Amino acid sequence: MPHSPSDDNDDQDGLSPPPPVHYAEQSLLGALLLDPHRLDEIGPLDPGHFSNYTHGELFRAMRTAPAPDAEQHRTSPAWLNTVLDAARPHAPGLTASYLHTLIQVCPWPQHAATYARMIHADHARRSLRVHAERLAQTAVDTTLPHRAKATVQQADALARFLDDLSGRFASHPGSLPRTLLPPAPARETSEEALDEERLLIATATAYPAETCQMRWLVSEDFAFPLHAALWGCLTALTHRGDPVDRITVLWEAQHRGLLTGGIAPADLLTLLSTPVGSPEHWGDKVLQRALLSRAQIVAVSIVAFTDDPANSPHQLITGSRRALADLTALRSRWQQATSTAAPPTARPARTPTAPRAGPPPRTAPTPVRATR
Repeated sequence: MPHSPSDDNDDQDGLSPPPPVHYAEQSLLGALLLDPHRLDEIGPLDPGHFSNYTHGELFRAMRTAPAPDAEQHRTSPAWLNTVLDAARPHAPGLTASYLHTLIQVCPWPQHAATYARMIHADHARRSLRVHAERLAQTAVDTTLPHRAKATVQQADALARFLDDLSGRFASHPGSLPRTLLPPAPARETSEEALDEERLLIATATAYPAETCQMRWLVSEDFAFPLHAALWGCLTALTHRGDPVDRITVLWEAQHRGLLTGGIAPADLLTLLSTPVGSPEHWGDKVLQRALLSRAQIVAVSIVAFTDDPANSPHQLITGSRRALADLTALRSRWQQATSTAAPPTARPARTPTAPRAGPPPRTAPTPVRATR
């Protein structure tokens, strides 16, 4: 909600005190009211950069009003009245007394460019938070037809914004934020996610030759610890060149201590005996969920950085880029998967046991033509 001009009273009506940028905005506006020619010294500042709506509209009016003559401005309030009349239709609460307050609270009009940089920095913080929130919202929006693709596009927009910020704020030593990050959001453990991971493990066991090509999937991509451990069993067997079937996977699981967590061998064999489709199809599903989960973690981290006022713009840029790098690495594996994964096929489920060998089928003898 925009602050009213009377927000310079810190604890009025029990409200929280204004942030430091509020006073930077007041000081800049006061400097410009005193010396309008300093508008040419503050760089490309826009009304939308202000955190206070009234301040932004007052600045817009200053930009649009013709600059006054310097000597005339010292003796006449004509330009102040022009600015006030131009701003009032958009900020009705603005008063002439508040303009005088702005002039009084400005420490040094010569510091106008510094005050403008402070406003730029706080706007960058708020804008970065908006980008992170959009990334989080996209990752959980189940109404999107291609949620993973939309999430990747939003991550690209965030990366471009960070590149733009890095060009506007100079780097300096000690650039990593020291913000204590909140716990990562919990992974999705819906029935759909459970079924997809089960089908992947079973189908990968049935078709190990195809599983060998799925190096883009790692155990950390799974939402369920048991399935992650079973994927580790499968990849270990294929890496060693050992035979892969449900019995060898069961044996590997025993050596990795997976049968001590309350799962019986028979239950594990049942899980491994229901292959459907192709391993690549289910692997892509699992990797998509991991991508969406990682996007949420990145967004939560960046929001935490922006909520910490101790972080400078360059610290925000560096910390956000480091968080985004984890998503970029996972995204590269997902793009590799989507470029190689085969479309789902209606493969029949493999039977638990192979049929016994029997005698060869009898065939009718080939008739011999009689010769004369």
